[in-house]
Amino acid sequence: MCAGFPAGGTAHQLVNRTDRDVTYLEIGDRTAGDEAFYPADDIRAALGPDGKWRFTHKDGTPYVAEAGGQNTA
Repeated sequence: MCAGFPAGGTAHQLVNRTDRDVTYLEIGDRTAGDEAFYPADDIRAALGPDGKWRFTHKDGTPYVAEAGGQNTA
């Protein structure tokens, strides 16, 4: 299967509804200033000039991952 999601398009997610492992390959160029928005979760991800992702809420406050999660805030 192959799927494409245009920038600025409707939010999307991939869900494995089977009992088997799935391999997922994401391809992108990680252009400086690259951004992603997750409106259902109020998260914005932006690639910083240092190459690290920054996660914030819509209002700009840092997103703090739940216990056990990872973030770069």
